[in-house]
Amino acid sequence: MARAGGITNPVNVGIAVQADWENREFISNISLNVRRLFEFLLQFEATTKSKLATLNEKLDILERRLEVLEVQVSSATTNPSLFT
Repeated sequence: MARAGGITNPVNVGIAVQADWENREFISNISLNVRRLFEFLLQFEATTKSKLATLNEKLDILERRLEVLEVQVSSATTNPSLFT
């Protein structure tokens, strides 16, 4: 009485079932870790975008201040009597 797949006795069936459970557990662990990694990457992206947006705003403010200072320095060098 041969079974499909060559499993002919209860010991082989038990070994196959055990191996199947181990494989399923391994796949489940891999899936869980992939999900965790994906969630981390999504959170990292959101945090990074937020921090970069804040940094960009600060840079814009500094650039505007620098432009004002450049105009003031330029005015002072071309017309020093305005500042005395």
